[in-house]
Amino acid sequence: MARRHGGRSGERATETDFLHLLGERVRETRARRGMTRKILARDSAVSERYLAQLESGEGNISIILLRQVAHAMGVPLADLVREGPEQPIELTLLTQFLARLSPRDLERAREVIGAALGPAPKDRGKLVALIGLRGAGKSTIGAGAAERLGIPFIELDREIERESGVSLSEIFDLYGQSAYRRYERRCLEAIVRRHERAIITAGGSIVSEPATFDLLLSACFTVWVKATPEEHMGRVVAQGDTRPMADNAEAMDDLRRILDTREALYGKADAVLDTSGRSVAESVSKFLEIVGT
Repeated sequence: MARRHGGRSGERATETDFLHLLGERVRETRARRGMTRKILARDSAVSERYLAQLESGEGNISIILLRQVAHAMGVPLADLVREGPEQPIELTLLTQFLARLSPRDLERAREVIGAALGPAPKDRGKLVALIGLRGAGKSTIGAGAAERLGIPFIELDREIERESGVSLSEIFDLYGQSAYRRYERRCLEAIVRRHERAIITAGGSIVSEPATFDLLLSACFTVWVKATPEEHMGRVVAQGDTRPMADNAEAMDDLRRILDTREALYGKADAVLDTSGRSVAESVSKFLEIVGT
């Protein structure tokens, strides 16, 4: 009996570890997508209280039961909760193959597949995209550089507003983040199709939407515009937006978490421009030096 009790204790420890891992993944995914817990609660119709429990590793035990069912059948839990029809066996085999690769080999595999099966890329030196978190200086630098070069300056968020006919806040309030993502992809495709040369700024969370971010990387020479967390926050507040500080006493912690979860994604850019401690003129000159114009 003692051995059986010990085995059950081990199972409970494993379940606890899994729930904490699940909570951490939910928290990191939320941060990567730039969503506060309040916004996620609204869009998911799940209470903030439950989300807080979930993120702290105290989720509903039913997920453990579903995990046990999946393990008993010898399939990943993700296969049971995936939405949509059963995926082709070729995709399953490809996914299993890719899962065995190192990060470096995965990057090479993506490049090979993209070159072989993706759309024919334009001259990536002519379309330049700035990515990074709000407050890094993307719009200011992009507009200044475009003016000096005499080429179009395009803010993807403004294109989304024109396409939808409403402001970004209204898109999120009325239709949620999924609608914003659809507009984001549609507008980026239109920009790439219509413009041979331009400077584009994208929303900070575009990196969390794989297909759209991949389109940006394949069509544009990308520059990650970055700054320290303190400068990010200071510039946003200087623009007159005090909501980050008013709505969330832990705003800086959230900002650092977002930067941490997106760093590897932002790092896929072709170049990095650190605006910390630089004037606008210095940043614009450095940007032009980076893009080689």
